Parts: sequence; C-alpha cells; structure tokens
Amino acid sequence: MISFFLSFVALVLGYLFYGRFVERVFGPDDRTTPAVAKADGLDYIVLPNWKIFMIQFLNIAGTGPIFGAIMGAKFGPVAYLWIVLGCIFAGATHDYLSGMLSMRNEGKGLPELIGKYLGSTTKTVMLVFSVFLLVMVGVVFVYSPAKILGDMTGADPSAVSQGQIQMEYIWWSVVIFVYYIIATLLPVDKIIGKIYPLFAFSLLFMAAALMVMLVVKMPNLPEIWEGLPGEAMTKNAIFPALFITIACGAISGFHATQSPLMARCVKSEKMGRPIFYGAMITEGVVALIWATVAMYFFYDQPTPGYEVIEGGAAAVNDAPSIVNKMCNEWLGVFGGILAMLGVVAAPITSGDTALRSARLIIADFLKLEQKQVRNRLLICIPMFSATVALLAWQMSDAKGFDTIWGWFGWSNQTLSVFTLWAVTVYLVRQKKPYVITLIPALFMTAVCTSFLFGVKLFQLSESVVWTIAGAAVAVSLVWFCAWYVNEKKKE
Repeated sequence: MISFFLSFVALVLGYLFYGRFVERVFGPDDRTTPAVAKADGLDYIVLPNWKIFMIQFLNIAGTGPIFGAIMGAKFGPVAYLWIVLGCIFAGATHDYLSGMLSMRNEGKGLPELIGKYLGSTTKTVMLVFSVFLLVMVGVVFVYSPAKILGDMTGADPSAVSQGQIQMEYIWWSVVIFVYYIIATLLPVDKIIGKIYPLFAFSLLFMAAALMVMLVVKMPNLPEIWEGLPGEAMTKNAIFPALFITIACGAISGFHATQSPLMARCVKSEKMGRPIFYGAMITEGVVALIWATVAMYFFYDQPTPGYEVIEGGAAAVNDAPSIVNKMCNEWLGVFGGILAMLGVVAAPITSGDTALRSARLIIADFLKLEQKQVRNRLLICIPMFSATVALLAWQMSDAKGFDTIWGWFGWSNQTLSVFTLWAVTVYLVRQKKPYVITLIPALFMTAVCTSFLFGVKLFQLSESVVWTIAGAAVAVSLVWFCAWYVNEKKKE
C-alpha cells in the first residue's frame, strides 16, 4: 500500500506544481472566449465552472479509468508508474493544451487544429480517423452497458459466445441508442449539462468509498520496487501492451476530441487548468484506486475465477462483472447501486458525447452551421446509420466486440500521438518550451507503432518490438529536426 499512497500524493503534487508550470508555458489571458464570442445557445454556451469540470471529467472518464485500470493491474504495481507519470507529464498536459488550443481557435475540433499545425493532408486523414474512432466509441459504449442490463434482465451470457443475439441485449441497445440520438441533437445544457454532474459525482463517490475501504483493510500488496510477484498474470510484455491497456488513466487521444466540447463553454481561459488538467488528474486518481482494488483481488485475496490460470493469463476479460463483485462485496447494496451507475451510466455518457463530437467535427469540416435542426440531421442520419450497422455486426459476431475493442485501444492512443505532435508544433512557433510535449509525442509514437506492427498485426518477438519502437523514435526525430530547421529558415 506504500506505493499506492506515494502515487496518490504524486498525482496531487503533479497538479499543484507541474500543472501550474504547463499553464505558465501556455499563458492564459483575459481575451474573449468562444463561449462568449460565438454564443449560439446550442454548442457555444457559458456554463458554471464546476459543471464544466464535472462534464469534462465524465466525458473523458466513462469506464476507461475503471476497466483499463483493472486490466492494467494484471501487470502488477508497475501500473502505478504509468498512471502517475503518464497522467502528469503526458495525459493532463495533452488534455490541457488541446483544450486551450481549441479555445484559442474559436472552439475548433481536433481535425481542424491538427490541420492548422500539421497540414491539410493530415487534417483530412485525422477527420476520417477521428470520426471513425468516435463512432467506434459509440458502438462499444452502446453494447457494453446493454450487455450488463441484458444479463440482469434474463439474457443468457453463454449464448453470446455461440454467436446468438439475445433479445434483451437488442432492446437495451435500442433504448440506449435512442438516448444517444436525443443527446447528440439537443443543446448541450438540456440533457448533458443537467445529468452529467450527478453521474460524475456518483463515479467520484464510488472511487472515494473504495479508497476508504482500502485504508481500512490495508491489504498486503506488492510494491513497485518489488517487481511482478511470481508469475505474471498476462502473456503480454509490459512494453507496449501496458501503455495501450491503461489509456484513460494515463493518456488518451479520445480526450482531445472531448476537450473542444467544453472549450466552447468556458468563460475565462484562466479556468483551463482546473477544468482540463484537473479533470485528467482526477481521472488518474480514479484509475489508481481501481488498479489497487483489482490488485487486492488478484494478489492479496485471490478470487476464484480470477486467479492466475493456464498460460499465465488472468480471467479478467469480463471487467463489468469484476466491478460489480468489488462494489457489492465491499460496499453492500448501496455499492451495488453505485456500481450500476459506474458500469452502465458512465459508458453511456462517453458514448453520447463521442457522437456529439463526431457531429461537430464533421460540421466544422463542411462549414455547416448547426443551429438549424435540418443541418444537424444531414450529418447525424448517415453517422447514426453507420453506428447501427457496426453495432449489428458486433452483436451478430461472437468476436465482434473483442475486434472493435482491440482496434479502438490502438486508434485511441494513435490519436494522442497526432495531438501531441500538433501541440509541439504550436509551442515551437510560439517560442515556448516544446520539450514538454515532444518527449511524450516520441514515447507514444514508439508505443503505437510497435504495438501495431509488433503485436497487433504480426505478433513478433519482444526484441523485434523494441527494435520497431527505436526505429519509430529515430524516424520521428529526423522528421522533427528537418521540420524545425525549415521552420527557423522562415523566421
């Protein structure tokens, strides 16, 4: 538990000191923000700062810091290092600067920002990439809560492995998707602004309650300096699998698609650090707590069905059932209610804002104003049709969810790579210390490249994976140096 407490303190100190340093690097001022200059009562609208924080937190969190942290706990206490260092120096910096850049550019979405700093070709690629990722988020976060609700209302989970579609899953998917349609089309303050703070509070309360139980129980967990205890609970090497598995608790490209939503609602640039940097640090704390709770069940009090099994793999694919078990066993009936909010409401609230972000990104690209319902429908009808098609395929194929989830994890982190490079270009042009994003950009480039070619596509040996990572860093550095020299010549 010493590692847990040290990590918790490190996250708090990271916000207080490094977060302030990043804020000084960017330099927020008193200029008029898009929420005021472009107020339209739909997407650009001033909201209270506390409400923006709650919405931003739930937008970027969902079940990411829960499920990802549970899966990441398989790697042992080394997960603490990635959550802490990744969150402070990569994730929170990534979220803050992407949100502030959006605010400085009239609330533009991620593809527009990347196009401005990385070129029009990259902008087009990122438009397609971002929309595809956001639609996948919508699909994943329809099915996962629908499956939980379906299991509770009589579905046969074993039938899914045989490729049979359960009517309970279908009906719950329809209910959730109808909500997505409404939340995507209505003004941000009508549904999202009203219910998100409640769900965010529930997610934070559940994490706080579990932290109290950890302090009460004081389980005997392995410490960071002890390494992995005994046999690892996963076949995957720590690099690069850990850095893909734990995304939302450390760094996640999906966040850069969400930050512009709230950048359009902030009245003052000076609120950027508590909203963007602060929400990510808060998510890191939640991930830290869930990773520790998972380690309790994996290492201190091994639970039947979740212990190390044949091949060194842990039976932890069904993260929702693990969340329910943890909450019910530790927090009782009330904990079960909170677990329901955590594993059902949280993914739903990520799915609806994902589709809303996709609508706004497409609208920015087409320069199609969104005040008229007709214009919103022109974008949403094809987008919803694509989402339904993917959802239908996922539910009819026994491996559909695993396939989409696997590619979602890689594409999510790849998106953060493009964002970090775009922010690095911005900092260079502003003559500011660009190293704060250059190092994370190089690291995540290595992670995503080696995972794609070394693990996902070809399943190569660990030494070859490291070679691919090194080559990715070398190529990226050559490109950056060439661009940097050319940039200086223009001055």
